[in-house]
Amino acid sequence: MKDFLKETISVIIIAFILAMVLRAFVIEGRIIPTGSMLPTVQLQDRVMLNRFIYRFKEPVRGDVVMFQPPDVLHSTDPYLKRIIGLPGETVEMKNGKVYINGKALVEPYLGEPLNYQYGPVVVPNDSLLVLGDNRNNSYDSHQWNVWLTRDRLMGKAFATYWPLNHVKLLQREVSFE
Repeated sequence: MKDFLKETISVIIIAFILAMVLRAFVIEGRIIPTGSMLPTVQLQDRVMLNRFIYRFKEPVRGDVVMFQPPDVLHSTDPYLKRIIGLPGETVEMKNGKVYINGKALVEPYLGEPLNYQYGPVVVPNDSLLVLGDNRNNSYDSHQWNVWLTRDRLMGKAFATYWPLNHVKLLQREVSFE
């Protein structure tokens, strides 16, 4: 009985340490408190965040990312948005669409076309332009007057896992016309 108790406690301690390491460095669950990513991510959905991926690869257009907002926004809560503009690209928003280097994006995840104009702007090196999928009701790069730098990325959101009827992988789905 003493050996069983000792072994059980050891397994629990190892499992706890492993869970803490995974949560801190690899995968983390987050609750989404805003509607800026509707219809892709619903209010109060829980997403899985891969915190490790951008140590080995560059962010890609269409990735849904969580990040610490730029300091000038005076917010400590992480944001969830979609990467649209990459370093060196010219981005413009007009006629209800986003244009990258003069080519219109096809974005099937949007609930409605955007109703504003922005740019053209050139995304600086080591920066990203991010937009919410709920374009007309999202506080994102087109309103900040500051760039999101790559060092503020916390990770890539790759799936919703709660509630159960919202479980899905988050796809890139972005292409050019």
